[in-house]
Amino acid sequence: MSTMIDNPTEVIQTLDAALDHAVSLVIYGRGALCLGFEHPRAEFLTTQDVDGIIRVQQLDELVNDEKFWDAVDVTNRTLEPKGLYITHLFQEDQVFLRPEWDEHIVPVLRPPTRWLKLFRPATIDLILTKMMRGSDEQDMQDVAFLIGHDHITSEQMEPAFATVRMPDIQELRDAFDRALPVVRKLLAQGTSAMSHGHSGV
Repeated sequence: MSTMIDNPTEVIQTLDAALDHAVSLVIYGRGALCLGFEHPRAEFLTTQDVDGIIRVQQLDELVNDEKFWDAVDVTNRTLEPKGLYITHLFQEDQVFLRPEWDEHIVPVLRPPTRWLKLFRPATIDLILTKMMRGSDEQDMQDVAFLIGHDHITSEQMEPAFATVRMPDIQELRDAFDRALPVVRKLLAQGTSAMSHGHSGV
C-alpha cells in the first residue's frame, strides 16, 4: 500500500504540527475540494497550496494570534522544497460569498488533526468563490465537479447569484458577469443529466 499522501493533507498536517493551540480555519479552493469531498478528482490531490477564509467573527483573534502566523511561516519554510504552501488567507469580505455563508460551513474531517478545526464553505458558496476569476477554464471545471457531486440546481444557485457579496472592485464585478452565463449553462447541463438518471457523485 502506498504511503503517499495528497498535497493538501501534507500542508494541513505540517501546519497542525507547528501549532500549540486550537485554531478554527475555513479552507476553500482546490484544497477544500480535495479534503472536503468524497471521491475528489486526481488533480485536486496535487494542488500545491491551501487557501483560507478568515471569518469576521474571528478576525481580531486570528490577526493577533502571533503563534498561528508563526506556525504558517514554519509550514511554508518546511514545505518550500516541495513547492507546497499555505498561501492566501482572505478576510470573508474579500471573497465572493452569500451574506449568511458562515451559517452553512461544513466540517472537514480529514486529515485527522490535533489543533486545527477545519471547515469549508457550503458547496453553493464554493461555486461563488470559483467565479472570482471569471470564466477561467480550470475554475469552471471545478464548478462542474461541485454541481455534479452535490446535485446543485439552478433553483439553489439563483438566490445566491442575486445576493452574492463581493468586493467593490470593478474587475471582480466584470469577472462575475463573465462567469455567470457559463455557470448557468453548467447548472442546466447538470439538471438535464440528473433528469436522465445520471449520478454525479
